[in-house]
Amino acid sequence: QVQLVESGGGLVQAGGSLRLSCAASGRTFSTDTMAWFRQAPGKEREFVAGISWSGASIYYADSVKGRFTISRDNAKNTVYLQMNSLNAEDTAVYYCAARYRSSVSANRDDYRYWGQGTQVTVSS
Repeated sequence: QVQLVESGGGLVQAGGSLRLSCAASGRTFSTDTMAWFRQAPGKEREFVAGISWSGASIYYADSVKGRFTISRDNAKNTVYLQMNSLNAEDTAVYYCAARYRSSVSANRDDYRYWGQGTQVTVSS
């Protein structure tokens, strides 16, 4: 079992920045591929960014490329999402997800473990 706890969400003005964190416990974190998804009201949960268990492969959704950066610290069992140049369209609940030693996938059904989510609200 893997437990994931997100933090770092909040209210920010357009153009601002936030850094989300996802702390993992319950299994060797370094063997999990990690990803961030988000879900806005009335919309499907969508892929934002993913990082392989080794950190060698990183992928971003087109909508966040150049603005968001995913990283991981295996010594701290934590994955991060640095979000810059935020706009109103980034408003959503952001979820951390994990899958065991597999490639990064943009398909939410490929991830077995999920956090409870953290709200990000960008005011225009």
